[in-house]
Amino acid sequence: MAVLPSFHRYNIPLSYYEANSNNPEFYCYKYKTDENEREKRKWRYTEGFTTQSRLPMYKVKRPNASGVFHEREVQATHFRKFYERGDFPIALEHDTKGNKIAWKVEIEKLDYHHYLPLFFDGLCETQHPYEFFARQGVHDMLEHGGSKILPVIPQLIIPIKVALNSRNKQVVCTTLKVLQHLVVSADLVGEALVPYYRQILPILNLMKDLNLNTGDGIDYSQQKRENVGDLVYETLEAFETHGGEDAFINIKYMIPTYESCVLN
Repeated sequence: MAVLPSFHRYNIPLSYYEANSNNPEFYCYKYKTDENEREKRKWRYTEGFTTQSRLPMYKVKRPNASGVFHEREVQATHFRKFYERGDFPIALEHDTKGNKIAWKVEIEKLDYHHYLPLFFDGLCETQHPYEFFARQGVHDMLEHGGSKILPVIPQLIIPIKVALNSRNKQVVCTTLKVLQHLVVSADLVGEALVPYYRQILPILNLMKDLNLNTGDGIDYSQQKRENVGDLVYETLEAFETHGGEDAFINIKYMIPTYESCVLN
């Protein structure tokens, strides 16, 4: 077919368009013309908020993912170093109900200023047996610590913050359960944690909505207490309940959407 004079962007005169409106070859030519134009018209991509982003032939690139929920790499912990060196008075005991720690000395006689921060430092571990010894060791020491726990609170803040900032689901769930145990382990421990809410609560504010939407399905992680969102709210309620009169206002300052479980 010969090249036709221009009519609009299809290079077809109006008279020819009217005369050949029922001709199938005309529409075939028109379709091929559109297809060729679409092939020739290639988009160019540019960054947002630039001069080129306002031009019609440019498309704005999608922003890169922030990666706020990506797992952070955790360096080797002091707990692993001390365990491999044999400095902890612990051993693994196999029982019919599962594994447990066999303490070589009475827990009440341990130096809590030395051992408790080291066990909290091991909460970042995810490999066996380091993870088991750190988690179970913390719960055992909190259960038998009594008045020895309160003076050690300032030394526990950095290990708790490092464990929460790892963004690892297993580590975060373990740390939240430890925090719930910590506030009820001895008198005034919950109130002693209030000045450190600025270090602990920002990551809880980030993860408070990490719930799994299964529709009408069953989420078994709730029964296993592995749902991060539920554990966050349980921890905040424990902080408010045992943190004294200033706990709620400090939690509200760091997490504005939190509603009191005591006042309401």
